Amino acid sequence: MTDKTETALSSDVTEVRAQKLKMLREKIGDVYPAHFHRTITNAELAAKYENLEADVVTEDVVTVAGRVYSSRNSGMFMDIHDAGGKIQIFSHKDTTPEEARAMLPMIDLGDIIGVTGVVRRTKRGELSINAQEITMLTKSLLPMPEKWHGLSDIEQRYRKRHLDIMTNEESKLRFQQRSKIVSGIRRFMEDDGFMEVETPMLHSVYGGATAEPFKTHHNTLKLDMYLRIAPELYLKRTLVSGLTDKVFEINRNFRNEGVSTRHNPEFTMMECYWAYADYEDVMDLVERLFSKLAMSIHGTTEFMFGDKEISFKGPFKRVPMPDAVKEATGIDFLAMKTDEEARAAAEAAGFEVEKDATWGECLAFIFEEKVEGTLIQPSHVTHFPKDISPFAKEVPGEPRLVERFETYCNAWELGNAFSELNDPEEQRRRMVEQLEQAHARGEKDKQLDDEFLDAIDQGMPPAGGLGIGVDRLIMLLTNAPSIRDIILFPARRNKAD
Repeated sequence: MTDKTETALSSDVTEVRAQKLKMLREKIGDVYPAHFHRTITNAELAAKYENLEADVVTEDVVTVAGRVYSSRNSGMFMDIHDAGGKIQIFSHKDTTPEEARAMLPMIDLGDIIGVTGVVRRTKRGELSINAQEITMLTKSLLPMPEKWHGLSDIEQRYRKRHLDIMTNEESKLRFQQRSKIVSGIRRFMEDDGFMEVETPMLHSVYGGATAEPFKTHHNTLKLDMYLRIAPELYLKRTLVSGLTDKVFEINRNFRNEGVSTRHNPEFTMMECYWAYADYEDVMDLVERLFSKLAMSIHGTTEFMFGDKEISFKGPFKRVPMPDAVKEATGIDFLAMKTDEEARAAAEAAGFEVEKDATWGECLAFIFEEKVEGTLIQPSHVTHFPKDISPFAKEVPGEPRLVERFETYCNAWELGNAFSELNDPEEQRRRMVEQLEQAHARGEKDKQLDDEFLDAIDQGMPPAGGLGIGVDRLIMLLTNAPSIRDIILFPARRNKAD
């Protein structure tokens, strides 16, 4: 069928629906009433009458409401769906008044109706309602996607998410599970003694992570501002304040960078800071959280992602980054003393590194190239180079490494954590160095966050900090191949583009 034919057919269907709307307005008046009192949901109905035997008609009268998904025998049989499931509606001259049956020719697939009637189980075992009253609640002016195939165009699925969920049970379940996972994270953190706070989404100085920000302007303050790329520097100030020893935020962050199956410029993180704890305490927290979430969604710590079985049962594998690289390539970075040695070793092994790459940058680059893709089961990679970790404490006895870990699973980074740096002089030195590097890269808007440094001068207790990519975690737990499958309304190009 050509696009022009489909458009013509759609136009014809829309015109028929518009005519029916006009007839309904003349017949019943208000086709979009403000209120309708239903007495039971479809899920509650299914649970209540689970043991009702076939070919039994009860004396129970209920009122349900939902969208019409199918219609058979000129509307004698209709299936209506609400958020919790479906129920069959039976309209017959022996049980349904003529006034209600007169509504049937006016009802199309996609309309939302209310039905009052008697509960029964058919001879074939289908839970049904013998309609006594039918009320039009919303006339749909557009046809639904074909029931069995839904939206086959993946771009349309993301652009018209309402239709995707309407016709795709897998998508509907994923977003129900997303809600359960996010609320599960919040409940876990609160039960563990963490206090939830809200920090600004508009920053006058952007920081807390290395990323290109989205820029905006505050008219009243006459100030250029940036959408948050991370809440870190504000959350740490709550530890300085003494408001709480355990703080967290489930936050939306914005990074004006690339889009892929695992990256979206607007994304959700859970970030937390725990006074008087270190990165090993945080590792334990991550394992307990991941296990709890898997149990809540799957009833077990084992689940499938694609063709791989993933286990969130702790403890997870823990491996220092230099050890992982040595095992994979034979290159012993800890035996090297200078940046030049590191670059020479990397190049000798066939890796192309930047001509001014530092020891730590060479180590991290080879890890990404040779190790990251092998980390299928959840693993904590520890002991990162200080070169690339400006906010973490040094590993005792090895000043080139810091007490930092990233949690990987399915070759994805899911979380990043530190024993947080709280030496104010060292913090300032590292942030100045990071600022100089940013300016050298051409990031002229990057500034030093003097207000944060002033707060750290006041004294922040030792702490463990953690950021978890909530979207990627949800992808794993719901077997979603793309991050756009678990974001309700992902950013899209204009149709013209």
